[in-house]
Amino acid sequence: MIPGSRSVRVLLALLLLAAGACGGEPRSDTSAALTSPAHAQDSFWTGLQQLCGLAFEGRVVESNAQDSIFLGRTLTMHVRECTEPVVRIPFHVGENRSRTWVLTRTAEGLRLKHDHRHEDGSEDAVTQYGGDAATPGTAERQEFPADSFTAALVPAAATNIWTVELIPGRTFAYALRREGTDRRVRIEFDLTRPVEPPPPPWGH
Repeated sequence: MIPGSRSVRVLLALLLLAAGACGGEPRSDTSAALTSPAHAQDSFWTGLQQLCGLAFEGRVVESNAQDSIFLGRTLTMHVRECTEPVVRIPFHVGENRSRTWVLTRTAEGLRLKHDHRHEDGSEDAVTQYGGDAATPGTAERQEFPADSFTAALVPAAATNIWTVELIPGRTFAYALRREGTDRRVRIEFDLTRPVEPPPPPWGH
């Protein structure tokens, strides 16, 4: 026997056992998959779809003078229309049914637009503003900076960032902040207490 050969064989056996304990075969990285951009936005979208047909009342939790129209009024969101690429959520402020949040899945990610209508169904002069999600976000939170169309339509809103949050079974939130200013508004809806769906938004 070659001196030391037994020690070498023992060492090799130990190394093979260690490799087996660490998983010698390739494995999928589930943590990476769970945090991937596609997974986050897919999960967010699935959460929205699960609310389809339901309506909820909300309350203002942050506001300033520019958004006083929301104060003291019944605020109702209705996840009224759901297709694979589009979710339409009318947002009623008291008897005013002019607003609809339109969330769309694009080839690049998610988009938020605001569809504003008059009572006769015609489009408001200020409508279709919003933007695309600039980052992957999370399964519970997506942010939408104002796009170039919005900046041209309403120059003061060029630095707007809209946020939509969804904590399944608990809270849906819509928020706006205007960077460089103190404008802030946040409305939270209680998902534990569905209400009777309101009438259709104007124009629908």
